[in-house]
Amino acid sequence: MTELKEVGVEILALRCAGFNNVDLNAAKELGITVVRVPAYSPEAVAEHTVGMMMSLNRRIHRAYQRTRDANFSLEGLIGFNMHGRTAGIIGTGKIGVATMRILKGFGMRLLAYDPYPSQAALDLGAEYVDLKTLYAESDVISLHCPMTPENHHLLNKQSFEQMKDGVMIINTSRGGLIDSTAAIDALKQQKIGSLGMDVYENERDLFFEDKSNDVIQDDVFRRLSSCHNVLFTGHQAFLTEEALTSISNTTMQNIAQLEKGRALPEYCFCLI
Repeated sequence: MTELKEVGVEILALRCAGFNNVDLNAAKELGITVVRVPAYSPEAVAEHTVGMMMSLNRRIHRAYQRTRDANFSLEGLIGFNMHGRTAGIIGTGKIGVATMRILKGFGMRLLAYDPYPSQAALDLGAEYVDLKTLYAESDVISLHCPMTPENHHLLNKQSFEQMKDGVMIINTSRGGLIDSTAAIDALKQQKIGSLGMDVYENERDLFFEDKSNDVIQDDVFRRLSSCHNVLFTGHQAFLTEEALTSISNTTMQNIAQLEKGRALPEYCFCLI
């Protein structure tokens, strides 16, 4: 931050919603205004979330690899009907609600947990419950909450022990919400039946780069990615044409409004 201030930077415009990688205290002390894109395409992330659910459930990623090798066996490819199953959504902001909207179309029962209940979620028929109930009754659990010190490793050894055997877990939110080492143990014990992750708690040294010719040094990631019932994508849930356009437009609007001395909605600012 000091180096940015020294070269005359007054506005730090983030092209994302999260700001956990920014030292906001330092920015405030140096007089640097930090703005973000609070919501660019909830549907993009929600659709990717459900895409991961479907791939894991119906073993689409495994079938793809098999048929490339002319293996058309159906062994090990049995899934389950989403219709009639229970989905637990942790975090019912715009992305969580967009995910619920899709899952309601499948005919799933919707459970929700959020300290601040959403009327939009209630309108979809969601039932707000405590985490213990959500863990115990959900066939599929999907994370859609921000990363805070309070919910770091929200899903941990104790959480997994409260869940149904064979539960599906999807995380397209923040990597630190899941204790990756505990997840490995839960996979080995078949407590987790399938795990979809578009984010990873130590992704900073991995994602957004081509490491196909490297030996991955992160042993936890290597163990997770070696499991046939774990599906990783490299933080791409947001990556649609519409989302990228929205990100660009909002970023430029934030900068233009500040330069003109006009007020921005509070949610556009990264506040301590």
